[in-house]
Amino acid sequence: MPQTALDRQIRSQPQELERLAAQPLSHESVERLAQCHRIWLVGTGTSFHAAELGVGMFHEAGRAAQAIPSMQFMNWAPPVDHRDGVILISHNAGQETAFAAAAYAQAKDAGVRVLAITREGGGLSEAVETVPKETSQTYTVSYTAALVVLAKMANALGAESLNPEAVARVPGAMRDAIDHAAIERIAIPRRLLVLFGEGPASVTAREGALKLREAARLPAEGYDVEYLLHGSAVPLTGDDHLVALSPPDTNGLVDAVSRAAGSEGLHVTALAETADLPPILAQIPLTVRLQLLALRFAVERGQDPDRVITGAWDDERLWQIGSP
Repeated sequence: MPQTALDRQIRSQPQELERLAAQPLSHESVERLAQCHRIWLVGTGTSFHAAELGVGMFHEAGRAAQAIPSMQFMNWAPPVDHRDGVILISHNAGQETAFAAAAYAQAKDAGVRVLAITREGGGLSEAVETVPKETSQTYTVSYTAALVVLAKMANALGAESLNPEAVARVPGAMRDAIDHAAIERIAIPRRLLVLFGEGPASVTAREGALKLREAARLPAEGYDVEYLLHGSAVPLTGDDHLVALSPPDTNGLVDAVSRAAGSEGLHVTALAETADLPPILAQIPLTVRLQLLALRFAVERGQDPDRVITGAWDDERLWQIGSP
């Protein structure tokens, strides 16, 4: 099978993140964030997952931050005032994501401080541009690039664990993840693949499930381990496969749920990131492992991981709903 754009983009990540890790943030961007009373991180789909991890990074800096989907920000607006700031995360600069574009326009019109994290050549003002436009509809490098930028922003505001030395170790960990993904024991299930983890790893579980659904057309779900325990695991059977993600596993609940699942006759595989990184940065190479799993399953299932949105789902009128 010819190399896919998804394969190329996955393998481009260490080099792209190495470049971004060494690239200084503008003083203006840092000052704009430093003046914010509260920070809203806005995104859709994969970009929302970046927003969720970004919130954890800003919390490490002692800053009030909240992730919110673009559509919710538009239609069910939270109480935002002039002291707040908005970080819009959108690979396509809001040009192909109607509610993201509308959220950016509304925040600008309201006079709040706005920053965007987007692709190169996106054309947005007050933007940190990351990587070229992705050529696969299964987005990968734009996601991990946004996470590096968010980590650098949080460090500039006081998140000491996300220091330049820690961020500089991420590309090497990604190379190790690409070379030794440790996903061989994860087989395509007869029914459902379930990924779960704690805290930041639960975000990685949801992002990994999205990549599997997009690239391989495989039913997959991502859960917070506590949410999985509280009822969501009940209908799972031997036709399903569970993947337990770590770090973190602060109280041992991820391991305990894994053992309980095994006792119920479910297939369970532990997938751990062993790089010397803070747990929130460890999600970046851990995500790469799941990207590679999605690519592998796409090949095994004979699916095109680069052309995801097709048929009625590709109707332009559907995607323009909510445009500013």
